[in-house]
Amino acid sequence: MDALDVARWQFGVTTVYHFLFVPLTIGLSVLVAILQTMWHRTGNERYLKLTKFYGKLFLINFAMGVVTGIVQEFQFGMNWSDYSRFVGDIFGAPLAIEALVAFFLESTFIGLWIFGWDRLPKRAHLASIWAAAIGTNLSAYFILAANSFMQNPVGYRINPDSGRAELTDFPAVLTNKVALITFPHTLAGSFLVAGSLVVAVGLYHVIRNRDSADTGAYRFATKFGSWVVLVASAAVLFTGDIQGKIMTDVQPMKMAAAEGLYTTESPASFSVLTIGSLDGSREVFALKIPYLLSYLGTGDPNGTVHGINDLQAQYATQYGAGSYTPIIPVTYWSFRFMIAFGMAAAAIALLVLWSQRKGRTPSSRWLLRAGLAMPVLPLLANSFGWIFTEMGRQPWIVFGEMLTRNGVSRSVSLTEVLTSFTAFTLIYATLAVIEVKLLLRYAKAGVPDVSEEHPIDDTHDDAERPLAFAY
Repeated sequence: MDALDVARWQFGVTTVYHFLFVPLTIGLSVLVAILQTMWHRTGNERYLKLTKFYGKLFLINFAMGVVTGIVQEFQFGMNWSDYSRFVGDIFGAPLAIEALVAFFLESTFIGLWIFGWDRLPKRAHLASIWAAAIGTNLSAYFILAANSFMQNPVGYRINPDSGRAELTDFPAVLTNKVALITFPHTLAGSFLVAGSLVVAVGLYHVIRNRDSADTGAYRFATKFGSWVVLVASAAVLFTGDIQGKIMTDVQPMKMAAAEGLYTTESPASFSVLTIGSLDGSREVFALKIPYLLSYLGTGDPNGTVHGINDLQAQYATQYGAGSYTPIIPVTYWSFRFMIAFGMAAAAIALLVLWSQRKGRTPSSRWLLRAGLAMPVLPLLANSFGWIFTEMGRQPWIVFGEMLTRNGVSRSVSLTEVLTSFTAFTLIYATLAVIEVKLLLRYAKAGVPDVSEEHPIDDTHDDAERPLAFAY
């Protein structure tokens, strides 16, 4: 083990941990805005209750996401200074826009939303949560545009004197075809997470508090969240199909590793289960579906999909001697875990909807347990999806331009990286406990009492009212 190994582990751990908060923040911001819009349009008190209820959970998660995101960015200068030096001219633009525009838009209007209940005109207050949600999603796009450059470098040139990548076409970076499909795929995965949380909390109160006066609000929440999960699942499949075709085009080794495809095939079969040799160089046993991989990778059931061994030989000739193969078991199984956990969440959503057909009230303890597991399933799916995305790119930190081993800071010792890795892990573990306790506490507390608030009347939209609810 050397500094490179620990630096990779540290970045992997902090990134996966940070991304536990990101999809929930992205998805829940929009769902809370939708709920408040429904209250604004209908005047139905249950939508107001749900807005404030899920708004609390959104704010808890948002705060944790900000803290972990800041720490994550420190690593570019700490452990990956050579990478930052190489790609900084390109990374700087989208990340600067994300910080100066998207993040400030998001944080400013979240503040207005928190403290503006009955102080801002109702329409202005509604606009503030939508502005925050738009800022959250814009923030995701600029970050994904930067990450997509690592997957498919565009809009740059290599300065022969400095050896750095220099930006030549910023619109090309923002319209990178990897970014254009990764963004909607990430949004769909985020709504899958947020919808699952809405279902889990609503179902808990429907089953455990069947006699509560707020049962109607919880029943609506479970149905609303379930439909969000199902629509998001369909969007994940659709965008994932397009993403797979683009991945086959720009990163054929990643697709081959995802399928354990060692030799080029035309047509290529989709691997349901493949067992490879211990050295990862050949297939020992495989259960496959004919033609499916060719269609998923190329759109043609007879299309050609290149294999791991053939691509390794090609890259060795093109880039020089060395291994250009990612860790096959990691890419193969992370790809399948991503799909399996996402499908499991969709299946539970269907069961929840079925249990409430024709006005029925669900009562099954098994359904409750499955519902409570729902938020974890798409979180795992998102995490395994990003593990696959980043590990499948290896050994490149910027595909075709810079190897991961060349991006690590040369002045950082193994002891220094281990120290920061240990400290960050302990801090994150503490934050995880705080996050879970806060979410459980407010989720169990249920919707707030808004019965004493002013009547819902938009005719006095700009009236000044006393603060009836604050976080």
